[in-house]
Amino acid sequence: MNDASSVALSAQLAVLHQTDVIANNLANLSTTGFKAQHVAFTQYLSQTSDGTPISYVQEAGTARDPSEGPITQTSNPLDIAIRGDGYFTIQTPLGERFTRNGHFQLDADRQIVTSQGYPVLSDNGSPVVIPDGSGEITIGADGSVSTNQGSVSKIGIVSFPDQQAMTETAGGLYTTAQVPQPATDAKLMQGSIEGSNVEPIIEITRLLSAERNVDYAKTFINAEATQVSNAIDRLGKTV
Repeated sequence: MNDASSVALSAQLAVLHQTDVIANNLANLSTTGFKAQHVAFTQYLSQTSDGTPISYVQEAGTARDPSEGPITQTSNPLDIAIRGDGYFTIQTPLGERFTRNGHFQLDADRQIVTSQGYPVLSDNGSPVVIPDGSGEITIGADGSVSTNQGSVSKIGIVSFPDQQAMTETAGGLYTTAQVPQPATDAKLMQGSIEGSNVEPIIEITRLLSAERNVDYAKTFINAEATQVSNAIDRLGKTV
């Protein structure tokens, strides 16, 4: 393969991965608390055999958009949205995980849990338990949980210095090696849910642009292959 075709192929492979990321964003358009991802590209400089500079397309990585998604009121007292930077701490069989998906419920032990049944942790690291028969649940902006019988607990909200260093796992949960810190500027909104921050029009526009770029690269590679084939054919007939 010649250098021009190699450059075009590097661009094609990078854009193909970009289409996968965009498709995943669109598939999670309705996922509570989902954060869109975007692929970053850079150039890789090299030289041809005669010393001519040549630049390849190289994927620099995938970045997560941490911006807040739209908040919708649901009137469900166990739906909780986070306004500002912060995450709920969830206890899973694999250890603590973090999420912005605040669609919670009560389990048989009256613990506040995720839809997967994992307990939501308080600011002291213990599950939040609502006493039986305690009446209406009220959750304050600071995470304080109370009922008609008085104060119960306080939901822990944590933050991290580098959100890009957090790794997404199944069920909208994140893991990280960073030490969680108490979130100082996050506020909770009871009876509300944070939606996905994916902008469908923007993502569809990016998808169409990526598909065109793949087609351009494919057309160029095919043209180069035809040109080389014709040149070999002519040289073969020259005796």
